[in-house]
Amino acid sequence: MATFEVCGGRPLSGEITPQGAKNEALQILCATLLTPEKVTVRNVPAIVDVLQLIELLRCMGVEVEKLDESTYTFRARNIDMEYLKSEDYRRRGARLRGSVMVVGPLLARFGIGYLPKPGGDKIGRRRLDTHFIGFRKLGATLDFDRGENFFAVEGRHLRGCYMLLDEASVTGTANIIMAAVLAEGTTTIYNAACEPYIQQLCRMLNRMGARISGCASNLLTIEGVKELHGTDHTLLPDMIEVGSFIGMAAITRSEITIRNVSFDNLGIIPAQFARMGIRFEQRGDDIFVPKQEHYEIESFLDGSIMKIDDAPWPGLTPDLLSVFLVVATQAKGAVLIHQKMFESRLFFVDKLIDMGAQIILCDPHRATVIGHDHRLRLRATKMSSPDIRAGVALLIAALSADGVSVIQNVEQIDRGYQNIDGRLNALGASIRRVE
Repeated sequence: MATFEVCGGRPLSGEITPQGAKNEALQILCATLLTPEKVTVRNVPAIVDVLQLIELLRCMGVEVEKLDESTYTFRARNIDMEYLKSEDYRRRGARLRGSVMVVGPLLARFGIGYLPKPGGDKIGRRRLDTHFIGFRKLGATLDFDRGENFFAVEGRHLRGCYMLLDEASVTGTANIIMAAVLAEGTTTIYNAACEPYIQQLCRMLNRMGARISGCASNLLTIEGVKELHGTDHTLLPDMIEVGSFIGMAAITRSEITIRNVSFDNLGIIPAQFARMGIRFEQRGDDIFVPKQEHYEIESFLDGSIMKIDDAPWPGLTPDLLSVFLVVATQAKGAVLIHQKMFESRLFFVDKLIDMGAQIILCDPHRATVIGHDHRLRLRATKMSSPDIRAGVALLIAALSADGVSVIQNVEQIDRGYQNIDGRLNALGASIRRVE
């Protein structure tokens, strides 16, 4: 198990480019199962979750070729359906959350899909009901072996229908879209997620021959087609990395340029950082964050305390709330962080309290942060990364702290951030990886 030794208190400077979007990559790679033709995917991040999914596809029979460091081709001509019942498939699929999205494409193309209960971050309940209710509405049947934690979904003749999703689940919407593109007739999905990742998936599928309208809205209409073809797709830059770098620059009082951010796809993220008092400039498709000695959290117009909360797109992504919380510890003022979706995601704040942060954990979903305004620095400590997003938030806290912090279980961070220690060291950070 690897650890990071982080010598904090160093200002950073220079340019950094965000990796390809992790959450988009997991959807797009699963979508390559929908056609026997070659699909080229560019800007693929070399992170553990994505590399494990690529290896899972290879084991399923997909022909995978790596063209360069971030470009792959996939050709799903001969899928080994027997492998899907194997212990190796169960083991690999159970290791990552993104494996759930192989079911929609398999169901659409082959009429059957198998899935072990997927892994991922332990951040609270992450139910799969939305996925399987959608499959059932399309005409599939579900069998769940509770003893083996194994799902089998069968639907030889999927038919389009109207459905109102019980929640705007991103992976659920993606899975249902991929199942519906080859179904007979028209499928209408209301309360669909509409994150940029979903928009990218719809655009890619339309280039492959699908007929999806309503992209970027929560009402999708999908006219089923007989087959899909190959295409070439480029992943967006990862908006979570962009937000993480903005917050990191502010709390470490650094001057950083974040290159090629796809600003138009960042949604409300820049505005929420502005509410935290963080200055930045859009320069073309780059974001320049100047050095700030202080940043002050705004209040609402009636004078009440600022609240930062997550919401379905175009609201703020929950993946960035951990970063906002850490950044608030050195702001001037106070803010209420409200994490609505996952009841275990704020439990990492005890580590920040150990570092000297002023945080009141109101309940599993809400924390009030009173900022130090840099009058009191966070102090170094030893901690463990509980999940991907909290892990990088703790890394940001360690970069701003006095002394040398030790972060254990950094494999969690590696699942979502490519060579994060090397890239931040290039900006002047001091992060030592100890295997």
